[in-house]
Amino acid sequence: MPAVEPILLTVTQISTMNQGQVMTNATGFFFARGERLFLITSRHVVINEPTNHRPDQLQIDVYVDTDNLAKTVSFSIPLYRDKQALWKQGSDSSGLIDVAAIPLQRDALPESMVYRAFTPDTLCQPEATVEVGSPLMVVGFPLGFADTLHHLPVVRQAVLASSFGLRFQGMGYFLTDALTHRGISGAPVVMRIDKSSPREPDFHWLLLGVHSSRLDVGTRDLNEDEALGLNCAWYADIIMTLTE
Repeated sequence: MPAVEPILLTVTQISTMNQGQVMTNATGFFFARGERLFLITSRHVVINEPTNHRPDQLQIDVYVDTDNLAKTVSFSIPLYRDKQALWKQGSDSSGLIDVAAIPLQRDALPESMVYRAFTPDTLCQPEATVEVGSPLMVVGFPLGFADTLHHLPVVRQAVLASSFGLRFQGMGYFLTDALTHRGISGAPVVMRIDKSSPREPDFHWLLLGVHSSRLDVGTRDLNEDEALGLNCAWYADIIMTLTE
């Protein structure tokens, strides 16, 4: 494996496409369950009804050379087949959950693809004890920004801003305090740990959530008040439901 932190290889930049034209940029990450591999991102990346955002495919760049991360190939992921959506989405009592899981065909991916994936062993369960104020990271591509040579994502520092395990305002997410931008939707929200999984001894991160969007206050005076700087992250345990 390349001499970079494994967490950086879990994440990929997404370009949403419609009829071959690039629409927006976003972030996604790989999740492996058994022999199956998924791309996880925000639901609003694959469809956003209020803005009529309806891409027909996603494009990601994947590494294909362990000795040269500057070498990538583009891989297209169709979102529909026979007008049926190929991604998985979920809902709860509050409505749709802003997370989507897209199955990937391993035999269609480059044989030399270099990546790491989160697994069920690396998921942090909502009942886990994570203290408010704990340091977290959001790994992705804010405003599409990245190392343009190696295509690696960047890390934004964050802290847990609401009680982990409680549904903030009855929704299936918790809050983070971090500087975020467009393009980082779908990024993994992770916490570094000292004790890793026996199956992955070099992987020192727990996946807590999926970054969705910035949170604002409708009564904020746009001239007098700064933005809150708070963000919604949907609990990652929904990924287990979407990948069953």
